[in-house]
Amino acid sequence: MKKVVLTIAITIGLFSCDSVKNVNTSSVSQAATLLSSLSSNSTVQQISTLFSLLDNNNDEAISSSEAIGSVADNFNVLDTDSNSSLNLTELTGLLGLLK
Repeated sequence: MKKVVLTIAITIGLFSCDSVKNVNTSSVSQAATLLSSLSSNSTVQQISTLFSLLDNNNDEAISSSEAIGSVADNFNVLDTDSNSSLNLTELTGLLGLLK
């Protein structure tokens, strides 16, 4: 139940932000749902799907403005090369934070 409430809260929060008005809200909603279901037992395939859903401009990187939830909360930790974006390898580091 907590995950459902969190997903709804994230989605509502995102819809109210001016910075995401040009974002595919379906992708954001799907990403929020997937993100809330991740655990330490999740697979790299699930992270890859999350990456695709968050990469709104299809530049093969997640910027801080594209990040949501625990990805946004841990952005600086995940950004191991400090280039202000996350590649798929860096996003996979999220699995280690879910323990």
